Amino acid sequence: MVRVIMGVKGTGKTKQMIELINSAVHSENGNVVCIEKGPKLTYDIHYKIRLVESSQYDMSTFDFMRGFISGLYAGNYDITHIFIDSLTKIVGVEPTDPSVENFLDWLNSFAEKNNLKFTVTISGDADLASEGVKKYF
Repeated sequence: MVRVIMGVKGTGKTKQMIELINSAVHSENGNVVCIEKGPKLTYDIHYKIRLVESSQYDMSTFDFMRGFISGLYAGNYDITHIFIDSLTKIVGVEPTDPSVENFLDWLNSFAEKNNLKFTVTISGDADLASEGVKKYF
């Protein structure tokens, strides 16, 4: 399952994400991971959440992200939920780029095969999102 939270800067995406992450600590039966750009969530999320700061790994393409997420899961099958904050900023693409839709479709397929959940934030106008992205709202 993939859930996308999309909105322009200042619409409360990160606040909503923090609430979801912290509630996942109590509701998930496995490990929870959060991938973020910059260390902005360090003191806002529960200490049991595995926080991954993306710039330490030079995540500049969706192919890299696919490999990283696959490796993350291969190293820990107890992961049940992965949060990705500011997906398009991590990879460096526009929110309307067709590769975003392709990546979300891959995430959904990966989630179904491995019984995972993904919650992703994207900074951009939700009205401009493609139908392929909107299906994950």
